[in-house]
Amino acid sequence: MSTWILAADNSRARIFAAEKAAGPINEIQTLAFPEGRLHEGDLTTDKGGRGHDAMARAHGLDVEQVHRQENAERFAGLVCETLENARGSGDLDKLYVIAAPAFLGVLRKHQSPPLRQLIAGEIDKNLTTHSPEDIRKALPDFL
Repeated sequence: MSTWILAADNSRARIFAAEKAAGPINEIQTLAFPEGRLHEGDLTTDKGGRGHDAMARAHGLDVEQVHRQENAERFAGLVCETLENARGSGDLDKLYVIAAPAFLGVLRKHQSPPLRQLIAGEIDKNLTTHSPEDIRKALPDFL
Protein backbone atom coordinates (compact mmCIF):
# COMPACT_ATOMS: atom_id res chain seq x y z
CA MET A 1 0.00 0.00 0.00
CA SER A 2 1.43 3.36 -1.04
CA THR A 3 0.86 6.37 1.23
CA TRP A 4 1.63 9.80 -0.15
CA ILE A 5 1.82 13.15 1.60
CA LEU A 6 1.21 16.39 -0.28
CA ALA A 7 2.60 19.63 1.17
CA ALA A 8 1.44 22.55 -0.99
CA ASP A 9 0.84 26.26 -1.31
CA ASN A 10 -0.06 28.38 -4.33
CA SER A 11 3.45 28.18 -5.85
CA ARG A 12 4.96 24.86 -4.78
CA ALA A 13 3.84 21.31 -4.12
CA ARG A 14 6.05 18.66 -2.59
CA ILE A 15 5.01 15.02 -2.69
CA PHE A 16 6.40 12.54 -0.19
CA ALA A 17 5.99 8.79 0.18
CA ALA A 18 5.97 6.76 3.38
CA GLU A 19 7.54 3.32 3.13
CA LYS A 20 6.31 2.25 6.59
CA ALA A 21 3.29 3.37 8.60
CA ALA A 22 5.46 4.74 11.42
CA GLY A 23 8.59 5.51 9.44
CA PRO A 24 10.11 8.61 7.86
CA ILE A 25 8.87 10.15 4.63
CA ASN A 26 10.89 10.63 1.44
CA GLU A 27 10.35 13.35 -1.13
CA ILE A 28 9.51 11.81 -4.50
CA GLN A 29 8.35 14.79 -6.56
CA THR A 30 8.27 18.59 -6.54
CA LEU A 31 5.97 20.76 -8.62
CA ALA A 32 6.85 24.43 -8.95
CA PHE A 33 4.52 27.18 -10.15
CA PRO A 34 6.46 30.46 -10.07
CA GLU A 35 3.43 32.41 -11.30
CA GLY A 36 1.93 31.84 -7.86
CA ARG A 37 4.53 34.16 -6.34
CA LEU A 38 4.24 36.98 -8.86
CA HIS A 39 2.73 40.35 -8.03
CA GLU A 40 0.06 42.03 -10.12
CA GLY A 41 2.59 44.21 -11.94
CA ASP A 42 4.37 41.07 -13.09
CA LEU A 43 1.14 39.41 -14.22
CA THR A 44 -0.42 42.20 -16.25
CA THR A 45 0.46 45.58 -17.63
CA ASP A 46 -3.01 47.09 -17.27
CA LYS A 47 -4.18 49.04 -14.27
CA GLY A 48 -7.17 47.80 -12.35
CA GLY A 49 -10.55 48.88 -13.59
CA ARG A 50 -13.05 50.99 -11.76
CA GLY A 51 -16.26 49.64 -10.40
CA HIS A 52 -19.26 51.15 -8.67
CA ASP A 53 -21.04 49.81 -5.65
CA ALA A 54 -24.77 50.07 -4.93
CA MET A 55 -24.32 53.65 -3.65
CA ALA A 56 -22.60 54.65 -6.96
CA ARG A 57 -19.29 55.19 -5.16
CA ALA A 58 -16.29 54.46 -7.36
CA HIS A 59 -13.67 52.04 -6.15
CA GLY A 60 -10.74 50.20 -7.72
CA LEU A 61 -11.18 46.56 -8.61
CA ASP A 62 -8.62 44.24 -7.05
CA VAL A 63 -7.08 42.86 -10.23
CA GLU A 64 -4.13 41.41 -8.33
CA GLN A 65 -6.45 39.27 -6.23
CA VAL A 66 -8.24 38.04 -9.38
CA HIS A 67 -4.93 37.02 -10.99
CA ARG A 68 -3.73 35.30 -7.82
CA GLN A 69 -6.96 33.32 -7.63
CA GLU A 70 -6.71 32.33 -11.30
CA ASN A 71 -3.13 31.15 -10.78
CA ALA A 72 -4.07 29.24 -7.63
CA GLU A 73 -6.88 27.52 -9.56
CA ARG A 74 -4.52 26.64 -12.41
CA PHE A 75 -1.87 25.23 -10.07
CA ALA A 76 -4.41 23.27 -8.01
CA GLY A 77 -5.61 21.68 -11.23
CA LEU A 78 -2.05 20.67 -12.10
CA VAL A 79 -1.43 19.22 -8.63
CA CYS A 80 -4.68 17.25 -8.65
CA GLU A 81 -3.98 15.99 -12.17
CA THR A 82 -0.61 14.67 -10.96
CA LEU A 83 -2.27 12.94 -8.01
CA GLU A 84 -5.05 11.59 -10.22
CA ASN A 85 -2.48 10.07 -12.61
CA ALA A 86 -0.78 8.36 -9.66
CA ARG A 87 -4.13 7.09 -8.42
CA GLY A 88 -5.04 5.77 -11.85
CA SER A 89 -1.73 3.94 -12.24
CA GLY A 90 -2.00 2.36 -8.79
CA ASP A 91 0.93 4.27 -7.29
CA LEU A 92 -1.28 6.04 -4.74
CA ASP A 93 -3.54 4.26 -2.25
CA LYS A 94 -3.73 6.76 0.63
CA LEU A 95 -3.11 10.50 0.76
CA TYR A 96 -2.50 13.11 3.45
CA VAL A 97 -2.86 16.74 2.36
CA ILE A 98 -1.01 19.56 4.12
CA ALA A 99 -1.71 22.91 2.49
CA ALA A 100 -1.88 26.62 3.18
CA PRO A 101 -5.47 27.26 4.36
CA ALA A 102 -6.61 29.26 1.30
CA PHE A 103 -4.97 26.82 -1.10
CA LEU A 104 -6.50 23.81 0.66
CA GLY A 105 -9.96 25.04 -0.32
CA VAL A 106 -8.87 25.48 -3.94
CA LEU A 107 -7.40 21.97 -3.98
CA ARG A 108 -10.67 20.51 -2.73
CA LYS A 109 -12.53 22.00 -5.69
CA HIS A 110 -10.21 20.22 -8.14
CA GLN A 111 -10.23 16.76 -6.51
CA SER A 112 -12.19 14.06 -8.27
CA PRO A 113 -14.51 11.95 -6.07
CA PRO A 114 -12.21 8.87 -6.38
CA LEU A 115 -9.19 10.96 -5.36
CA ARG A 116 -11.12 12.49 -2.45
CA GLN A 117 -11.87 8.98 -1.16
CA LEU A 118 -8.13 8.31 -0.79
CA ILE A 119 -7.59 11.29 1.52
CA ALA A 120 -6.93 10.01 5.03
CA GLY A 121 -6.35 13.45 6.57
CA GLU A 122 -5.93 17.15 5.92
CA ILE A 123 -3.87 19.75 7.78
CA ASP A 124 -4.40 23.44 7.03
CA LYS A 125 -0.83 24.72 7.47
CA ASN A 126 1.78 25.90 5.03
CA LEU A 127 4.72 23.53 5.56
CA THR A 128 6.11 23.56 2.02
CA THR A 129 9.44 25.04 3.10
CA HIS A 130 9.85 22.77 6.13
CA SER A 131 12.10 19.72 6.31
CA PRO A 132 10.67 16.23 5.74
CA GLU A 133 11.19 15.57 9.46
CA ASP A 134 9.07 18.59 10.44
CA ILE A 135 6.37 17.61 7.95
CA ARG A 136 6.36 14.05 9.33
CA LYS A 137 5.88 15.42 12.89
CA ALA A 138 2.69 17.18 11.75
CA LEU A 139 1.20 13.86 10.62
CA PRO A 140 -0.32 11.05 12.70
CA ASP A 141 2.14 8.61 14.27
CA PHE A 142 0.83 5.78 12.07
CA LEU A 143 0.05 6.64 8.47
